[in-house]
Amino acid sequence: MNSEKQQQFDRRYLDMARIWAQNSYCRRRQVGALVVKEGMIISDGYNGTPSGFENVCEDDNGLTKPYVLHAEANAITKLARSSNNSDGATIYITASPCIECAKLIIQAGIRRVVYGEKYRLTDGIELLERAGIEVIYIGED
Repeated sequence: MNSEKQQQFDRRYLDMARIWAQNSYCRRRQVGALVVKEGMIISDGYNGTPSGFENVCEDDNGLTKPYVLHAEANAITKLARSSNNSDGATIYITASPCIECAKLIIQAGIRRVVYGEKYRLTDGIELLERAGIEVIYIGED
């Protein structure tokens, strides 16, 4: 695929991830993720509590509860319960991944990460780059 066409797809999938993030019950920050392989969305996720838990992400002090799952982790673990695999896929994330999610991305065989918002910590991005994964930042227009 030519690079201009790929950039167009990257922007559209990232826009879709932003819409998907709106499903999150988290008040501090809503994050969405889509995993795309061979032109098809094979998984999705947003940040939130594990299945069966109350949909409240923050404690009484407004801090994120320690068991809240990140959007990337939700999308990748959802793949584990399906017949799809993420080998060679691209993940679109509304915010740059933390180091824990970067490890999951590497282990899932994802080859490209496209994200739309820079987080203050950069260790996740640095780990992805060290692993040879293509990392692309596309800010909002």
